[in-house]
Amino acid sequence: MVMFDLSGTTVHDDTGVRDCLYKAAVEFDLETTPQEILMNMGTNKVHLYQFLIARARGQDVTIEEFEKNIDPSTEEEATRIFDRYSQIMIEHYRREVREVEGASDTFGWCHDHGIKVATDTGFHRDVTEAIMDGLGWVRDGLVDCSVDVEHVPGERGRPAPFMIYHAMSRLDVQCVHEVLKIGDTPADMLEGYNAGCRGVIGVLSGPRPVESWGCYWHTHVIPSVKDLPALIESQFS
Repeated sequence: MVMFDLSGTTVHDDTGVRDCLYKAAVEFDLETTPQEILMNMGTNKVHLYQFLIARARGQDVTIEEFEKNIDPSTEEEATRIFDRYSQIMIEHYRREVREVEGASDTFGWCHDHGIKVATDTGFHRDVTEAIMDGLGWVRDGLVDCSVDVEHVPGERGRPAPFMIYHAMSRLDVQCVHEVLKIGDTPADMLEGYNAGCRGVIGVLSGPRPVESWGCYWHTHVIPSVKDLPALIESQFS
């Protein structure tokens, strides 16, 4: 099984997700920056706002501990910001959603070679469905299992490994050493590491520089998702 990230890895993102997150934060006077949001994306977005609120209050929290120590006192404020963000994000994807070049071809190649295709994301269900409705990947059978943070207990998304385990259970993949994780954020790299995946692959197609996620454990770096078949044939066959 390959667990593919969405935004920045298989779904084109030229900082649109960051901009939607930041727009909602500004509307609620949350002290943050576009760069801070960009570096901590790929995570549950309610929890991301809780993370940003805690940091704005001077708390020492890091991406590595993202899902471990969530301050419950930040939940109400974070949820208000998140609700507004969801409206902005869905409007964005209804206007325009397109795949990273070669994503569909890579999904098809995986199926031709007996590899199951799963996607996971830091988005909640409504945004994920807007993406899948626009691209038709689940409808057309290109994606076998689309996972979002609402599929796992406590909505504990990346960097926790639970979305990977959920997909494995759904697709009857019984060994994590038969799983590859591919993404473009620190949260993706940490998720793959925490799950124990055989391969944790970074792509250069997202809006974050490689320096932001390359310092986290990974096994390979490729330019884009379209280069994954060649990597699998040379390194994982």
